[in-house]
Amino acid sequence: MTMMKILLASACAASLVACLPTKQDEAPSGIAKAIPTADQVKIELPASMAHTTLGDVAEWYVATRNVTRMFNGGSAWVLILVHTIVQFPVTSVSGDTYTWGPWSDALDPAEYKLDVRDVGDGTYEYQLSGRSKTTAGATFEVIIDGVADPRPGELQGNGRFLVDLDASKRVNPIDTNPNDRGQIDISYDLAARHLDLGIMSTDDQGQPVLADYSYNRALDGGGDMVFNIEGNAGGTALNEKITLRSRWQPNGVGRADARLAGGDLADGATASECWDQTFRRVYYADSVDFAPTEGDVSACAFATADLPPL
Repeated sequence: MTMMKILLASACAASLVACLPTKQDEAPSGIAKAIPTADQVKIELPASMAHTTLGDVAEWYVATRNVTRMFNGGSAWVLILVHTIVQFPVTSVSGDTYTWGPWSDALDPAEYKLDVRDVGDGTYEYQLSGRSKTTAGATFEVIIDGVADPRPGELQGNGRFLVDLDASKRVNPIDTNPNDRGQIDISYDLAARHLDLGIMSTDDQGQPVLADYSYNRALDGGGDMVFNIEGNAGGTALNEKITLRSRWQPNGVGRADARLAGGDLADGATASECWDQTFRRVYYADSVDFAPTEGDVSACAFATADLPPL
């Protein structure tokens, strides 16, 4: 996530609550703790990765990094916005629903509001909606729709939220990434340090792309992700099913194993790649001679391939 998006989210949150009269009603104190922060649900890669010059680095390290950046960037700004908003007094209350906004500054291209419903059992439902000020007659659209269960305790909660990148772009075409498209469905369990993602998008030709992503963070800072995607990997117009599993240690050393099936690969294919602390390839091999074998498997931090079953 860029600093510009952080600043935009902070400015939007400030404008949403600025100049609004303080109400007598107050939102339940649990709301602020229920909604996850961007840091709590982001995928952790070693910090040094962000400073590595990409070139002859391991290709699947790059793929791991790009998928991680796509999720972290696509969801972080809305979570920063939501979590900042609920720190302020609520604007209005209707039954079990608490609303912040709507509000925006004069030069903002969009206005936002946040609705949080107290379900009554200790859980919460929330929606962040926005309305474009650049389109005449625009109505509010839901950008993030979530449920949160903080009952397990501080930093132990779980929940689910859907980020609609298409709606976000319609609401604010000026500040959003023009390449963002589709939806990201996220389930999280903070206690287990686990995330599940479902990505529904399209490729550059407008063809549907479906992907599933599972991530587990180790206590020492290492990570393990499995990325399943169905799309056209090349050749004819047929879609292939691709599974990529990446595992890395806290110092960045890692291994990725891939399986491709269907489409132009009727017999399927597998491949493995390992990288060192500088993210350079130390081993590569595949089953169909996509590329020459390089290095020795003994250089891998993880000795064997370990892919989920078909």
